[in-house]
Amino acid sequence: MLAEHRQQLVRFFTSRTGDAAEAEDVVQEIWLHVARASGGPVAHPLAYLHRIGMNIALDRLREGRRRARREQGWTDAAVSIAGHEAVDETPSPLAVAEGRQRIRALAAAIEKLPPGAARVFRRHKLDGLGHAEIAAELGISRSAVEKHIAVALRHLREALE
Repeated sequence: MLAEHRQQLVRFFTSRTGDAAEAEDVVQEIWLHVARASGGPVAHPLAYLHRIGMNIALDRLREGRRRARREQGWTDAAVSIAGHEAVDETPSPLAVAEGRQRIRALAAAIEKLPPGAARVFRRHKLDGLGHAEIAAELGISRSAVEKHIAVALRHLREALE
């Protein structure tokens, strides 16, 4: 049934979709649908094929629109426009790997800090406490807190260079 109407269906769906390749895909899907169908004889085979094809074409159109919206959402979130060109601001895999390596190096350097400097550095930089809060908590002067932080930063700078 489909073989005798194939060319007519391709022309019909090319006019509907505006794309010969898309029409070929629709006709191929019609064939798959008909091959899976287990119904009896069809009174108007050409009308039946057209109806199946229109349903398939509409489904493909809807899926294309959903895909375009999804891709636009991703583009809006991950790409910015610089001049007239799109710029993807997501870091490259190399940049991600280098960042992870730097984080591991920083963590190792923090572990090697002198105990007093490490404790003050962690409370200030990682826990977000102010100098006065750390001094009160540890029972040392603000000046001592500042010296511990200076020692920690010097050690970390040397370790990371």
